[in-house]
Amino acid sequence: MLKNIWFGKLAALAAIVLVLVIGLGMIEAVVRDRQHYRHLTEQSVADSLAGAQTLIGPVIHSACVESWDVETGKGDERRMVEQRREFRLTAMPETLRLNTDAAMQERARGVHKVNAFSLQTRILAQWGPLTALQPQSSIQGSRMQCGAPILMLAVADARGIRTAQLEVNAQELALKPGTFHPTYARGLHASLPESVRGGAEGLQATLNLELVGTQQVSIVPLGGRTEVQMQSPWPHPSFSGRFLPTERTVRADGFEAQWRLSSLATTAAQDIAESKPVCTSTPGEDNLAYAGAANQPHGCVDSFSVAFIDPVNPYSLSDRATKYGVLFIALTFVAVGLFELMGNGPHAPPLRGSLPPEGAAFSSWGGPAMKTLRVHPVQYLLVGSALCSFFLLLVSLSEHLPFGAAYGIAAMACVLLLGYYATHMLGSVRRGLPFGAGIGVLYGMLYVLLQLEQTALAVGAVALFAVLATVMVLTRRVNWYGLTATRSPDRPTARTEAA
Repeated sequence: MLKNIWFGKLAALAAIVLVLVIGLGMIEAVVRDRQHYRHLTEQSVADSLAGAQTLIGPVIHSACVESWDVETGKGDERRMVEQRREFRLTAMPETLRLNTDAAMQERARGVHKVNAFSLQTRILAQWGPLTALQPQSSIQGSRMQCGAPILMLAVADARGIRTAQLEVNAQELALKPGTFHPTYARGLHASLPESVRGGAEGLQATLNLELVGTQQVSIVPLGGRTEVQMQSPWPHPSFSGRFLPTERTVRADGFEAQWRLSSLATTAAQDIAESKPVCTSTPGEDNLAYAGAANQPHGCVDSFSVAFIDPVNPYSLSDRATKYGVLFIALTFVAVGLFELMGNGPHAPPLRGSLPPEGAAFSSWGGPAMKTLRVHPVQYLLVGSALCSFFLLLVSLSEHLPFGAAYGIAAMACVLLLGYYATHMLGSVRRGLPFGAGIGVLYGMLYVLLQLEQTALAVGAVALFAVLATVMVLTRRVNWYGLTATRSPDRPTARTEAA
């Protein structure tokens, strides 16, 4: 009979664990839905404000047409036919310097927040003699026609341009929308006088630009020497792209970063002249000409980026926490089983021939009868449900409170509930308080694991080993066969053998 009871209880606990795992899966689905809503919010803000930005330029280009006559036919049918070749001349700056201040502007849709930025950028570009703008004939006797030189600055999303002011050789020039470039069409431009073409004195341009966007800004290093200095009060930058900063300082009140690049280290200038696509780490409609780096690893223009990330993303942290849910349930059920097991008196059988105290009952193996501390499967189910409710509380509260505060409130509520319930489930406050304290330690360990990145696996493995060692030490004297043994009718008891 006892054996059947234990097997029935184990089967019931297995069914309860399965139900709780299904419940955790539903909670994970809720977290994923909230993450999806957050992505939709980010896209909504980008559609209404501006998306991730990429700066290309300033660049001087000029569209040219070369035409020539070709004689076709024979005899009286001979005639001259004009053929033509269209091409574009491009002059990249010898020196390109950018000084950028990035101020953060938080935007929100409901409970979801998106990091937007406002760039105050001063760009200084200097060209040497603009011989690259002088067309070269490919056919002897051909005719050359070139449009006016155009100084352009291309951006990923032109809606983000707030103000712009351009000075060329200390003279202010009017800026107009568009770039007149077939590939990098979004941005602004200014027409230059024809006299700059092939000028020996070179050219210097200063552009003051205010640009807004969301999440990330990328820069294409076009100069023979490119120097970029960026500072921002945002304390969580993520540097990516083909080049990391030469120098960077990240503090609690912001960051400063500097890039110093030579054209010897990048083919960005040649790639832009060939109108290759610009690849960024955040693909979308707001990019200039996105091509996934995985698909075209060598076919994209070099760039470097700064993303203004939020490291305390409540949904990513909640998702990570939910993945520990099954382990939480398993450890808690083990703890309840230990209290039930250790609370049922001694489990090792006495020596053969020993006599019990007068009036004491005996188990089937000759030991004293177990006490009546038993935990019903329904109680296991309620404890597991309380553990599952923690993760749902966490994701819902973290939408309105800082993640640390939301975690503390959810954990405290569950610890108090489980501690109170355990005092009645386990029969005494002496057992309920250690059980509640153990649950509190589990929540504390989980919070530590969520904050760690590089050492989370090591800390989690050590903690799990410590729990396993504790369980083995506490149950080292348990007679596991005695828990499921059935009493045989013809087996003599210890009292009979003694007699």
